[in-house]
Amino acid sequence: MKITFAAAVPADSRLVAALVAQDALPAALEPVLAAAARAQRFAGKVGQVFDHFAERGGKAVRVALAGIGEPGEGRGAALEKAGAALTAKYLTSGETSLVLDLTGSGLGAGEAASVLLGARLRGWRLDTYRTKLKDEQKPSLTEIVVVGAPDGAEAAWAAEAAVATGVEFTRELVTEPANVIYPESFVARCRARYEGTGLEVRVLDESEMTALGMGALLGVAQGSVRPPRLLAVVWNGGAAGVKPTAFVGKGVTFDTGGISIKPAAGMEDMKWDMGGAGAVAGTMLALALRGAKANVVGICGLVENMPDGNAQRPGDVVTTMNGQTVEVINTDAEGRLVLCDALTFVQQEYQPAAIVDLATLTGAIIISLGHEYAGMFAGDDDLAAKLDAAGKVSGDKLWRMPLGPSYDKLIDSPIADIKNVGPRYGGSITAAQFLQRFIDKGTPWAHLDIAGTVWTDKPGPTWDKGASGFGVRLLDRYVRDVLEG
Repeated sequence: MKITFAAAVPADSRLVAALVAQDALPAALEPVLAAAARAQRFAGKVGQVFDHFAERGGKAVRVALAGIGEPGEGRGAALEKAGAALTAKYLTSGETSLVLDLTGSGLGAGEAASVLLGARLRGWRLDTYRTKLKDEQKPSLTEIVVVGAPDGAEAAWAAEAAVATGVEFTRELVTEPANVIYPESFVARCRARYEGTGLEVRVLDESEMTALGMGALLGVAQGSVRPPRLLAVVWNGGAAGVKPTAFVGKGVTFDTGGISIKPAAGMEDMKWDMGGAGAVAGTMLALALRGAKANVVGICGLVENMPDGNAQRPGDVVTTMNGQTVEVINTDAEGRLVLCDALTFVQQEYQPAAIVDLATLTGAIIISLGHEYAGMFAGDDDLAAKLDAAGKVSGDKLWRMPLGPSYDKLIDSPIADIKNVGPRYGGSITAAQFLQRFIDKGTPWAHLDIAGTVWTDKPGPTWDKGASGFGVRLLDRYVRDVLEG
């Protein structure tokens, strides 16, 4: 969606919107509109939208009011929700342009940008494969024109627009079907989007990963005709010589479970098992577009998990890049096998100051936390606190889960160094314990299990049902507050 700024309401405007605080209808509002708003019980609560027609300048104009609630904690989220509510109402309304009049709203530059971020994010859809939509189902709203913006709003929006582009790219990758996005095409899509941004791209193919000893990642990939890839994306926006922070994403572009095959019902959802890699790819784009003053490396381990005659078997033992051996008990616990080699690679190649990995790793985390929070497992309290704070500000919420020696011994193998699953209980925890065994001593590390948050069956505050883009805003906020702050 295009968002522009103007000095005054364009003469040909058909839809003009304003923001209203709770129980504070504007004094300048036409009496008929004020009466209609009260009759429809519009009170300016967060997310409420009222509209009515009024005569302005000798023509009928559709006037909308969006509630922003009361000032206080959670103001940014409330403003985003207000902007998103406007988009949701008019996206398929037949209206092509919405004028957002911020005159007298009292918003600061950052607050205005929050409204616009919500409006843009709520408008994203992927209709590529929907060839028979009726006209009334097709998105019509393509532009928001902002008038009366506070000083600095355009600059504030430029930064948020970069983040929105990153979120949209993540949603695109996660939403595309697995016959379109697979390891090679994921890389190609990223190369195309990164062109001209200043991002450095490095890609390892199967032979290079074999030479490096990535037996765990390659073991997952061996049952698919789609060859694996390891994507490394580098952004050097910070001071020279400062160690980068690493974001590492699980990129299983489709997960059948392998020989330990999943039930047929719902398997189509496993196109989004690359949501962690998608979040990393989108974050790197956002950081580059807004010129983040930080050094960051993004790593995506990309494979497809299929059950052909060459597929990995339960009971196989593989050797990882750092030399540890893994007994594969369940081939559907494949994400940790991909991540362990990706984690070793980033530590050996880039010596990061800290590592955050993101993965749709376990169904168990959905049982624990539902779809409201991602699970956070951290070996460093300071890193955990900073990520938690970033989650609260960005809206990509985290809930810290435990790690400990009692859980760790549950993944000891009788014939190898480690097995890839523990008992039925504590599944998300033992998965995190597995990853922790591949983190060098002294390296701050956090694992985010995002299985419950990357995809949703119902619309949210700033997204339609489907891919949420979870993780991009979280990591961008972390970079702003910790690496740039």
